Amino acid sequence: MKLEDVWPLFGLEIATPRLTLRPVRDEDLPELAQAALAGVHAPERTPFSVPWTDAAPEDLPRNLAAFQWSLRSRMSPQHWTVAFAVHFEGRVVGSQDLSAYDFANRRTVNTGSWLAASAQGRGLGTEMRAALLLFAFDILGAEWAESGAASWNGASLRVSEKLGYELNGVTRVSPRHGEPVDEQKVRLNRARFVRPDWRIGTRGVEPALAQLGITSDD
Repeated sequence: MKLEDVWPLFGLEIATPRLTLRPVRDEDLPELAQAALAGVHAPERTPFSVPWTDAAPEDLPRNLAAFQWSLRSRMSPQHWTVAFAVHFEGRVVGSQDLSAYDFANRRTVNTGSWLAASAQGRGLGTEMRAALLLFAFDILGAEWAESGAASWNGASLRVSEKLGYELNGVTRVSPRHGEPVDEQKVRLNRARFVRPDWRIGTRGVEPALAQLGITSDD
């Protein structure tokens, strides 16, 4: 018996022209932590609603590992989050999450991501999100995708605009105590998705969908 026989999501793989996305395995955690420790954003403000990158360097790897393990322990067909390790040129450079609750009825997914600073500015953020949108719309059968970003985070919002998202309201968050910021919500309908000029390659789809409670007839 292989590990993916025990946890089918570990057999899932999504490939783009430059990237390979696979659900985070324990062997990915050291590289994932190193990518985060090397820097994700300027220190003066955080783009995340939960400021996980503010953790002390000695704590961040353990926190990151605990978070990944918690996603697995809480997974069910009713509410799931799959965190994909993003592999680029033989190394892990970030993470792209895909989540949903009551997917069978809502047909809606949510995405979130981070990318090491050293890998930014090459269009990889757009490519990795487009990959999961193709997977969500064409394979999972999603009808809507939602996301959000701090109102000052122009890079993330430009990715959303490029892929066809529409603005969907503003909420207020306070990732750092006493520093409230506006968070811009965005929403994308499958019909409005601006598709890339490439397709994804996949492996291990059917067992992964079964684990998420999604059938090919959905």
